Amino acid sequence: QVQLVESGGGSVQAGGSLRLSCAVSANADSRPYMGWFRRAPGKQREWVSSISTSGATQYASSVKGRFTISQDNAKRTLSLEMKNLTPEDTAMYFCAARLGFFGLPRYTREDFYTFWGQGTQVTVSS
Repeated sequence: QVQLVESGGGSVQAGGSLRLSCAVSANADSRPYMGWFRRAPGKQREWVSSISTSGATQYASSVKGRFTISQDNAKRTLSLEMKNLTPEDTAMYFCAARLGFFGLPRYTREDFYTFWGQGTQVTVSS
């Protein structure tokens, strides 16, 4: 089992920055595949970024170059550094985790992930 708790959301003006964190509670020997998703008002939840068990990172085209995903395995924390934010980044942000899988990781898909946090709200004003 994995429990995820996000924090770090808030309100910021366009061009500003925020750092989201996700506290990961899991067995000490587990290394889940981690991801960030977001759901904007009136829209479906969309994939933002992922980090593999080996540390390889992936980003949606809309955030590439502005967002950075990272994880601190010692502190069991997943982070998302967000810079140059725009109103289009306004959304509820969720972290997600998957333990074990076969084949290629379908990390952009919601159904790839088994565990989800409750989300943290990010609001960017113009």
